Amino acid sequence: MKASLAKEVNRIAGLILLAALAALAVGHIWPLLVGLVGYIFWSTRQLFALYSWLVRDDHTEPPDSIGLWGEFYTRLEHLFQKERRAQENLQGIIHRAQQSVNALEDVVILIDQFGYLEYWNRAAEHYMGFNARQDLGQPLTNLVRHPGFTEYLYNGDFSEPLEIPSPVDDNRILQFRVTEFGVGEQLLMARDVTRLHHLEEMRKDFVANVSHELKTPLTVLKGYLETLLDTVPDEQGRLRRALTQMESQSNRMEALVTDLLLLSRLENTDADNDRQAVAIHGMLHRMRENALALGAEKKHRIELEIPEEARLIANPAELESAFGNLITNAVKYTPDNGYIQIRWWQDDKGAHLSVTDDGVGIDPAHIPRLTERFYRPDNSRVTQTGGTGLGLAIVKHVMIRHNGKLEISSELGKGSTFTCHFPPDRLVSKPTAVAG
Repeated sequence: MKASLAKEVNRIAGLILLAALAALAVGHIWPLLVGLVGYIFWSTRQLFALYSWLVRDDHTEPPDSIGLWGEFYTRLEHLFQKERRAQENLQGIIHRAQQSVNALEDVVILIDQFGYLEYWNRAAEHYMGFNARQDLGQPLTNLVRHPGFTEYLYNGDFSEPLEIPSPVDDNRILQFRVTEFGVGEQLLMARDVTRLHHLEEMRKDFVANVSHELKTPLTVLKGYLETLLDTVPDEQGRLRRALTQMESQSNRMEALVTDLLLLSRLENTDADNDRQAVAIHGMLHRMRENALALGAEKKHRIELEIPEEARLIANPAELESAFGNLITNAVKYTPDNGYIQIRWWQDDKGAHLSVTDDGVGIDPAHIPRLTERFYRPDNSRVTQTGGTGLGLAIVKHVMIRHNGKLEISSELGKGSTFTCHFPPDRLVSKPTAVAG
């Protein structure tokens, strides 16, 4: 480029020199002016040729030229070829990415920061009924009108997936997950979970039916065992021990069936079918007295901290079941002479109940699974506590039905804290119909 620039400077200097000599020879300045105008005309022509070449869609054939302009065209042609190769590579990557996404069986949807559709794959056309001619650039909530879906996107809490029927087939269940990226943009992925949904419904129905069918024979069995224990003389110690063990196990089985029926009802019925303003103060005081009686041999110190006016819009039976499970667990897993604190407080985030103990604690690795049915961190403690393994699952479902959440924190050797968080709309500003 420097060499071409030097040649062009030499060419201009030579032209001026020749024009100056011609002007001296004729004794007039017009040869110099003609030379300069000619050079300006030639350069202007080259400039127009460059403009015409740049505005063309195809830059493969640059105009013929010499000197600096020819070098300029050559350099631009190399840049255009490099850009063309980069665009072809990028287009190839995009094409392969689109083919890969279209090959997925799961729905993939891309929406911008304003909620408008930017892209979707073929699975979205099949499961969501999207049409490229009509729906591109439309608000997603205009095409998926399920109220739960609109609320899910509006709340912005995507820690848990959302299951709703397909917009084109009510019998097909889709599970949505949302990933946020960029500036307010969102990537939605959905999978067909119809089969899993049906299996879950079958499981719930099976558990509910079996639990219901077991309740009657268990009642009969317990009745006969109580009668036999009342009639067997004390001298027949071996028989009495056997009957006592049978009664203990039947009681345990009855508790299991009762919890299964309760859990089934929580899962399969609508929430808040008996909402009222519940007096939390009286409820927790009764539970504290029951806990002291349950752990009388362990000599626990149970402290209750709650304002007298504490009230909550809730289902009182479900609330009592959830709180009772948390307090009973604290009694069971806290050693002799241990300390248990039951605390209720309210703030701008809602109402909160915490049950804290100084027991053996729980390994943090087990905490995410504690609310699963029958999950126990240590199976050796089953016989010691006599629980059903369903208590925390019941608490979790009660909290879901009350729009709240259960928080668990624990440290081995230092104890555990179970906290129930209720939203602000569950608070009672004025005492109304009070239950409990």
